[in-house]
Amino acid sequence: MKIVLQRVMSASVSVEGVVVGSIERGYLLLVGVAQGDDLGIVNRLALEVHKVRLMEDDSGKMGVSLKDAGGAVLAVSQFTLLADFSKGNRPSFNGAAKPEDARPLFDHFVRQLSAHLEQDVPTGVFGADMKVELVNDGPVTVVLE
Repeated sequence: MKIVLQRVMSASVSVEGVVVGSIERGYLLLVGVAQGDDLGIVNRLALEVHKVRLMEDDSGKMGVSLKDAGGAVLAVSQFTLLADFSKGNRPSFNGAAKPEDARPLFDHFVRQLSAHLEQDVPTGVFGADMKVELVNDGPVTVVLE
């Protein structure tokens, strides 16, 4: 599993021109599920997102967790994070989990993260053509694997 976490002032995801998920201050997560991922990996990364301290404290340093800062999360599935260009210029996505395997793991990740944060985590629509808008804060962008 690979997660691109962006600290945002706001973020939204739309499908066919309709906003299906949005947040104000918090994290936008782009989530790619890889072949071989399991519940253990998913649970560990949900806990890591919950615990990571990337929100600013009173002195302007990254030292506060999302929950303690009162932030929110928007999670968007994105298999293209698993792109492999090792055999040329056209990406291979063979490392990405098949949709029938990835969707339950993505859904479990969202449920676990919601439980840790004690709030709903809005998402995009799994497998849909989505448009994501965000105002990156910092910018702060990290990759979790």
